Amino acid sequence: MNTQTRKATAIAFPNIALIKYWGNRDQSLRLPSNDSLSFNLGDLRTTTTVEFDPLLTRDEVSIDGHKVNAQAYERVVHHLDRIADIDCGERRGLSECRSKARVMSNNTFPMGVGIASSASGFAALTIAACAALGLKKSEPELSSLARLGSGSACRSVPGGFVAWHDGYATSIATQSHWPLMDVIAIVASRHKTVGSTEGHALADSSPFQAARLADAPRRLSLCEQAIANCDFPLLAEVIEQDALMMHSVIMTSQPSVIYWVPATLSVIDAVRDLRDSGVPVAFTIDAGPNVHCICEAHAVKQVKQAVRQIEGVTDVIESGVGGPACVIPHS
Repeated sequence: MNTQTRKATAIAFPNIALIKYWGNRDQSLRLPSNDSLSFNLGDLRTTTTVEFDPLLTRDEVSIDGHKVNAQAYERVVHHLDRIADIDCGERRGLSECRSKARVMSNNTFPMGVGIASSASGFAALTIAACAALGLKKSEPELSSLARLGSGSACRSVPGGFVAWHDGYATSIATQSHWPLMDVIAIVASRHKTVGSTEGHALADSSPFQAARLADAPRRLSLCEQAIANCDFPLLAEVIEQDALMMHSVIMTSQPSVIYWVPATLSVIDAVRDLRDSGVPVAFTIDAGPNVHCICEAHAVKQVKQAVRQIEGVTDVIESGVGGPACVIPHS
């Protein structure tokens, strides 16, 4: 076993899916039932340090200064084992070279409420662990590895506007291509009771999932076209339809899962009213109750003012399009 401490820190950004990922054709490998499309949220971030220390007798994992629960701990440790196994495959064997690790992760946004904290978390964990072990991996390889920890994490590895096709994700447009903004209306900050991993496993139990998947290539193509042409009316139409289709599947799975709260619908109504009055804004909702109000940059102030007035909105978070995950130097 290596007797030297090996350490690296990485940052990654959560992403907001414009065309949603929901359901897997291979649950263990987290291979999606349909392709998806997102952009990174550059003003929100996860910073993760991984330190492999031969003096440790047990892996240590903390998020935002607190030890994680048993389920989260096992998920992180399993991912570290997976990455270390790649390193050890080039050497002698896992038991001989896998030091225990100290993992410290911090977020600038709330976790477990539909803002893709697992995406940025596992993207940062993957990149930091690979860097600490000295593994030289390409962006597609890092994306594919991150996917095994959390499906949508593969989309947080590349920068800008990102498409996830099967095993890994790639950028389809840079972060400066179209300066969209995401104004997130926080209507619930409690950690959701049914996580995305569990939700994906339920997707095929909904009678609507087959229809959603059959139409997914059309929606993806329209969204790619909207991004290429910076066509906001087309983007609004397709992302709202896609979000409602995903939640129709979630609500009709067995057992049924309902993430929305009354204020979720109030924000949807407000967004539609704003757009009817000429404001370029559209809604999308990931697996949670909070509403992402996607808008053009000049409309941010107006959108924030409108959603802050809604009963049940406790906070508003905004972000522009972000770049790729990366290793950062230690101070």
